[in-house]
Amino acid sequence: MTAATARARHGSARRLLAVAALAALAGCATTGRDPADPFEGFNRSMYAFNESFDKAIGKPVATAYQDVVPSPARGWVRNFFSNVADLFIGVNNLLEGRPNSAVTSWARFAFNSSFGIFGFNDVASQMGLEKQHGDFGLTFGTWGAGTGPYLVWPLVGPSDVRDTVGTVFDWHFDPVSNHYPVAPRNAMILLRATSQRADLLGASRLLEEAALDKYAFQRDAYLQRRRSLIEGDHPSREKAPSSQAPAGAPHASSDASPQARFSSVYEPRTPANYQAVLAAERAK
Repeated sequence: MTAATARARHGSARRLLAVAALAALAGCATTGRDPADPFEGFNRSMYAFNESFDKAIGKPVATAYQDVVPSPARGWVRNFFSNVADLFIGVNNLLEGRPNSAVTSWARFAFNSSFGIFGFNDVASQMGLEKQHGDFGLTFGTWGAGTGPYLVWPLVGPSDVRDTVGTVFDWHFDPVSNHYPVAPRNAMILLRATSQRADLLGASRLLEEAALDKYAFQRDAYLQRRRSLIEGDHPSREKAPSSQAPAGAPHASSDASPQARFSSVYEPRTPANYQAVLAAERAK
């Protein structure tokens, strides 16, 4: 081998090493450009997995549910699970030092479980008792716990360190997850998940059209939404603006029929990462 050939090969090797080093640095820069998302590489892989799962199973099942199940029945399902959630929303309201909101949540549960027939009808909203926000992640944040890095978990979706710990507590105390026997419990968990996904079909279509980087859009929307709930002391959900009062609005017309009043459907509780999408959709 001549000296010129050796030098040429050595130069080529150095160039390859330089290219590899630049690629590695580019990868680090990509995954570390947002200080709130230091694990972006991991999170994007989990996001891609969730997207694939939703495309293969979640969205088709939710679409079939929406197509087959009549709208009033979907509303009753939504109301039932929303009513069950009010129990521990009230607990979290109390732990956050908001006794009035806790009383509101428990009063909603009492009235909807009795006059609303096991929570299938949201009569509490007709009485002016508005749905409250509350979970253990918000409770920890109220008492000063930091968010920690942004995280995306398989099947669970967007979170952060604080909300991950809060979700473990939410699952542990969830009345649906603690219901026995196991077969009805699993059926209820699947029905609740399907109902929630069906409520987001319109929002997901808007997200497909509006966001160039869906991952970054949902991350920023999630973090902003959770921060606003902490800083804003978890205000009650606002009703969607429209020319006609939405079903389930507390100030229903007095001349509405009893059947219309007692079959009202309250707007579902939606995952935090979709709140910005829903707001944009309603602003049209």
